[in-house]
Amino acid sequence: MGTQKPRILPWLISQLDQGRFEGVAWLDANHRRFRIPWKHGLRQDAQLVDFGIFQAWAEASGAYTPGKDKPDLPTWKRNFRSALNRKEGLRLADDRSKDPHDPHKVYEFVDSSETGDSPQLDTSPDTDGGGITPDIQEDLLEMLGDMALAPLPQEGASGLAVASEHYPLVLLNSSLNNCMPSQNPAPRGNPLRQLLASEEQWEFEVTAFYRGRQVFQQTVFCPQGLRLVGLEDVNQMLPWQPIALPDPEVSLTDRRAKNFVRHVLSGLKGGVALWRAGQQLWTQRLGHSHAYWALGEELLPDSGHGPDGEVPKDKDACVFNLTPFVTDLISFMEGSRRSPRYTLWFCVGEAWPQDQPWVKRLVMVKVVPTCLRALVDLARLGGASSLENTVDLHISNSQPFSLSSEQCKAYLQDLVEDMEV
Repeated sequence: MGTQKPRILPWLISQLDQGRFEGVAWLDANHRRFRIPWKHGLRQDAQLVDFGIFQAWAEASGAYTPGKDKPDLPTWKRNFRSALNRKEGLRLADDRSKDPHDPHKVYEFVDSSETGDSPQLDTSPDTDGGGITPDIQEDLLEMLGDMALAPLPQEGASGLAVASEHYPLVLLNSSLNNCMPSQNPAPRGNPLRQLLASEEQWEFEVTAFYRGRQVFQQTVFCPQGLRLVGLEDVNQMLPWQPIALPDPEVSLTDRRAKNFVRHVLSGLKGGVALWRAGQQLWTQRLGHSHAYWALGEELLPDSGHGPDGEVPKDKDACVFNLTPFVTDLISFMEGSRRSPRYTLWFCVGEAWPQDQPWVKRLVMVKVVPTCLRALVDLARLGGASSLENTVDLHISNSQPFSLSSEQCKAYLQDLVEDMEV
């Protein structure tokens, strides 16, 4: 049996009427619009008081006990947002959470005439048991928040009565099938959080080119990262998984080019290492052959603008950050920016092919995190416009899952808040 919780809307209306928290206030005399402060935890002026309403709901709902539980600001904020998002009859009217001076969100109660359904009042308690779990409810309804779909039913939702004089008409749909396409069930929670989990492996597609000709391609899961190595891997004790580049004998016909490529490969020694740490990818050079890297398009290494940097010898260098990628991907799905870049290119043994055809370089290696490519492919397929476009995201050795583009966008937005806080 589920643990009883107070209902979020009557509870919140009580806080608004009492004016307990600074910035949490009604915006009109009819008590239909209200504002909630929404400051990100990374801001230098962020204080615990800025999260007061989120902490208060965590305490009221039983998710947090002061003195017993560890404070968890991101979870408080996310749970509060999800609790509101699963209430039909309430909508986000104005998102000003990015306002540098007064970050906040404005919510608005809507009645039955605006939603087109029969007026019924939701007085069901928020529970933690039976049927669909609240975690799945919150993530699914947050995911579908921008779509005109109904919320999932809650346990004990049959009794309906007015709860407060300010409590608006809240619509309750009793049909689960109306809110979730049966052919595309969503994974439990937010599956894209695996992108942030340090224990999860990323799948990498590694492709090598000699003089512009593809000579090698391999897709691998690398628990501790990978090493691009040549003809002789001189150190088998290094932690990164070796990816051996092939002998050019079969792929090249020009004898002089073959010798040059062999010379570059022999100079790799311990190799060029690439590994993931948290939300970032890092690289370093362990051998003699110099290497240059760039974050470019999947089909072209951006040879026109020069490298992003040289791979340092025996030192770590960050070559990719997940946070700007996710932010740019959301913008791309909304049609405001170009596709984010996720493909790493390495030019080994020679200077970067700036203002020259990259196909003339002896050894070029492309490394693609396949999960990031899948997200970008999904955005290209339909943006946030269709529930029928799905892709499989291979983040770890676990079973791949499918997401629609609309699901993906909402999960990405949730992911950004996790990163920021």
